[in-house]
Amino acid sequence: MTMQLEKILDFSVNWILTEGVKIGIGLLVLSIGWKLIKKFKKFINSLMDKKNVDKTLGNFLDTFIEVVLKILLIMIVMEIVGLKATGLAALFASAGLAIGLALQGSLSNFAGGVIILLIRPFNVGDYIEGAGHSGIVEKISIFYTCLVTPDNKQILIPNGSLANDSIVNYSSKDTRRVDLVFGVSYDDDIFKVKRILTQVVEANELIFKNPEPFISINEHGESSINFVVRAWCKTSDYWTVHFDLLEKVMVKFNEENISIPYPQMDLHLKDGKIQGN
Repeated sequence: MTMQLEKILDFSVNWILTEGVKIGIGLLVLSIGWKLIKKFKKFINSLMDKKNVDKTLGNFLDTFIEVVLKILLIMIVMEIVGLKATGLAALFASAGLAIGLALQGSLSNFAGGVIILLIRPFNVGDYIEGAGHSGIVEKISIFYTCLVTPDNKQILIPNGSLANDSIVNYSSKDTRRVDLVFGVSYDDDIFKVKRILTQVVEANELIFKNPEPFISINEHGESSINFVVRAWCKTSDYWTVHFDLLEKVMVKFNEENISIPYPQMDLHLKDGKIQGN
């Protein structure tokens, strides 16, 4: 019994002095390295801010540098504790097909991030629509693009999906055209309606005089004469102009007794039977 305890004690001491020390050093290196990576990231971010590096590029590089440094740190710790990185690489190579399939989505997203970074279909701060979602671009990382919706929801879109889909960038141009349609009754004076719409548009100081706003009959609808209003403004003023025109036209139509029709059906009684049109 005493000999067995001595063997266990000798083995424990020997393990602590060899493998235990390696593991302790590895954990220490991992802890210190993790903190150094954070400090290095802060230094790089401050340096990019001083150099006025584009936010889109800065966010991508920030994530990329962090991932690369952490992978290198883990490989160094593995070497310290005795887990050969080369052996692990050989293990991965033997299961290459399975790993390739597992990483296919991530590699596609990484490639998509590089494509987005090179082509620059949008930048941080732009309002875009793509991959079935829309919102303001908050961040472009190496795998995902983060959008924030107008009601403050966060959407993460894989870069691969975004890079392979049609993208509408509402912020890429300095100016936008506001297109609105207003329906009036067939009984209303169309010249009076056009004059009212012109007055409302001209009273809005955010609308450009050049290009000149366009106001005209757009369609003879089933129950209304539809007027189209097309006015140019700054992209940042688009929604302000949009909602202001809707409100002011409604108020002005009510003041001038211009009727706004709605879908309806006329019923006629003939020989005791109801007929509709």
